[in-house]
Amino acid sequence: MPLNGLSAKCQVRDIVNEQKIISIITPFYNECKMVDIFYESICAVIGQMSELDFEMICIDDGSTDDTLKALVNVAEKDSRFHIIELSRNFGKEAALTAGIDAATGDALIPIDADLQDPPEMIPDLIREWLKGAEVVLARRVDRSSDSLLKRKTAQIFYRVHNRISTIEIPENVGDFRLMDRIVVDTLKKLPEQHRFMKGLFSWVGFRTVTIDYVRPGRFAGRSKFSAWTLWNFALEGITSFSTVPLKFWTYIGGFGALTTLLYALFTIIKTVIYGIDMPGYASLLVAVLFFGSLQLISLGVLGEYIGRIYMETKNRPLYVIRKHYGIKH
Repeated sequence: MPLNGLSAKCQVRDIVNEQKIISIITPFYNECKMVDIFYESICAVIGQMSELDFEMICIDDGSTDDTLKALVNVAEKDSRFHIIELSRNFGKEAALTAGIDAATGDALIPIDADLQDPPEMIPDLIREWLKGAEVVLARRVDRSSDSLLKRKTAQIFYRVHNRISTIEIPENVGDFRLMDRIVVDTLKKLPEQHRFMKGLFSWVGFRTVTIDYVRPGRFAGRSKFSAWTLWNFALEGITSFSTVPLKFWTYIGGFGALTTLLYALFTIIKTVIYGIDMPGYASLLVAVLFFGSLQLISLGVLGEYIGRIYMETKNRPLYVIRKHYGIKH
């Protein structure tokens, strides 16, 4: 049966007369132990879908272990694997962008190297695409493999982001999804230097369906995202798609000014009626420190936005490719 159980009626795009190409994009950073496991898992899945052609684009994001060597060995024995070596570690968002730019398929599937996004879901994504969906999201319905702190902070982030931003990011949906070529071409037109890919994926829109899956644990290695990295990632997402933090401090400033005015009037009236009291040095010190802290925080929020404007004006490339492996020019 074609496409691992996909019915003939689903093949509305006529893959018999025109064989489609699916691009699978995977960034790697110090994942040497995962390369062979990833290769075997992907090949086991795509080997069941002979009606489609596949290209696997693996991006080595400046790994310091033997990840690149392992990826090159895979490319040498399997022509479907194309390796992009970046000149240094540019971060996952830049590496993912490099893969998107290089992809030639009719549809594209980003997937993590740690296999917490199970390759066995790929036929399900393709099935929905063949029915006419332009974006197929894979939503994690069980994140018990993650720590309690990570689950709770992720939940808070999604709720805060979606409340203050005009672009809603689907909760518990990562980069793992399928995107039609029309979606990929639209993404490639977006010029942002600071790229929050989950937000950009949501911003472009298009016809979208969602399928659920249970997220397994990592097969090997450990996550490269520390708590500090995730915090900065959250700030990137919020400041990239919302100006509410700037407006918030405008309201705080207005409230502080109103409170100060009322207190000044109270002090004048009290002085006229009761005369001048001894100065309250403690309350004065608290007031100065409190409003000084608010000013510093507001300057920090403003600095986040100004910093992003500054970096955007540089117009530097998002990534630098050192070498290609397994790609015929």
